[in-house]
Amino acid sequence: MTINGRASWLEGHAAVDLGTARIRAVALGHPVIIDQPASVTSQDETRWPVRHGMVADTATCARLVRRALRPVMVDAERPLRRVLLGVPVSASPAERAAAAEAVHRAAGCPVAVVEEPLAAAVGCGLDVTDPRPQLLLDIGAGIIEVVVIRDAAVADAVALQVPAQTQPVLPLHVQDRVTAMTAELLARLPSEQRASARERGLLLTGGGACRPRLAARLCSRLGLTVSSAPEPAHATVRGLARLCLSPLAALVALPTA
Repeated sequence: MTINGRASWLEGHAAVDLGTARIRAVALGHPVIIDQPASVTSQDETRWPVRHGMVADTATCARLVRRALRPVMVDAERPLRRVLLGVPVSASPAERAAAAEAVHRAAGCPVAVVEEPLAAAVGCGLDVTDPRPQLLLDIGAGIIEVVVIRDAAVADAVALQVPAQTQPVLPLHVQDRVTAMTAELLARLPSEQRASARERGLLLTGGGACRPRLAARLCSRLGLTVSSAPEPAHATVRGLARLCLSPLAALVALPTA
């Protein structure tokens, strides 16, 4: 993805999607998304500071973020002014604060957090302020979240923590659980909203969205139209970048303390 333009008013704003297996970062005015393994190697030891989408090692995570931001940082005379960070919906206030602290240590600027599925919806071009419910399934390497989005918020969500997924196909028992989660979320909607959500279908985002046969299995089991976002692994960081200078960011950002 390209963020067009290098006007000075864009400089100093960055977006970070801090995943279990990958970290993705982009600065407004920089031409590319940085996409790297979410690991740090030191003295022949490799550490993965993010587990199930949550920061487990703040100091190592700060090193990870610093490395990812280095190619997109402006020079020392024009430091970053703000970073927008994606966090799982299921992250507790303490977990949100830990993630924001790690990024603040790396970037040295204020950090605002946004729920990742909401950012992913923005990254797919959806109008998240629409009062009609939109079902979105965000499939990460260590956490999978299915959510209902409407009125610029995640109205309901169910999450599943999984061992870091490296297989090309999600295990059948995980697919079955994800199907059950989505059906559960649908059943909790009031009947009129349920009909609207069914009509709009299920959108898949995250690095696991392109796993073979997953969309077809969800479609047949749930009776929904299921589609995968364009470049689904980058949907969240795209959305965060779009939110960086949008008035909507103030509406969707979460407290970190």
